[in-house]
Amino acid sequence: MTQTALITGASSGIGAEFARYHASLGGNVILTARRADALNDLKAELEADHGITATVIPNDLGTETGAQELFDAVKDAGLHVQFLINNAGFGGHGNLIDRPLADDLSMIDLNVKSLVSLSHLFGAEMVKSGGGKILQVGSTAGFMPGPLQATYFATKAFVGSFSQAIDHELRPHGVTSTVLCPGYVHTEFGKVANLEGTGLVKQKGATAASVAKIGYDAMLKGKLVVINEFGLGFMINWLMPFMPLRMKMKMIEKMQTK
Repeated sequence: MTQTALITGASSGIGAEFARYHASLGGNVILTARRADALNDLKAELEADHGITATVIPNDLGTETGAQELFDAVKDAGLHVQFLINNAGFGGHGNLIDRPLADDLSMIDLNVKSLVSLSHLFGAEMVKSGGGKILQVGSTAGFMPGPLQATYFATKAFVGSFSQAIDHELRPHGVTSTVLCPGYVHTEFGKVANLEGTGLVKQKGATAASVAKIGYDAMLKGKLVVINEFGLGFMINWLMPFMPLRMKMKMIEKMQTK
């Protein structure tokens, strides 16, 4: 049976690479993001290269009704989602009180509210059908407070906690939830988040394709949490927990200072 993956934020970066990797394995895809032109270009590429079916559903998941509208569109198209990949999200540089409040609230809407809504809607469908897999794109940012990106780091902490908890709830019903926690990845994220000129984006980082493959393979295995680099995982799990909290925050602030 051909597996269909719904991928949010599929117009570029890690989302597009999830689509390419899934299609290379013979799976159909449902592509959603705000940029319809980019989605249609990706659809043409995937169908030509892999002979799969790609369905494009342009959608703004940051709106109050975006997640429900996406779910309804998938149902109206008669499609059944076996894999849900919650990739959509964005960050934003600066001290909280210097940033427009609306920007941070929009970040919470997309990074948290839409992810919870889609997990609820499609997770229930997966339980009814007897199985399925959910992949939540978190970040190593979720393991620590993040001065100069306070809201973004906090949203990713939520994603990590939420993903592990719902895995425990859903696993007896044949559904797993995996959270992918990459370090810095070379995508549009840095530009959109206004992080250009910081130490964070000057580091080597990882490619979107490598991160997507690691996360996807971990989802297939039903892993709880995956970090894309061994050294980064060692630092997060074995070194940083023993560092004084204020020292960690100064380190993160320095990394994100222009």
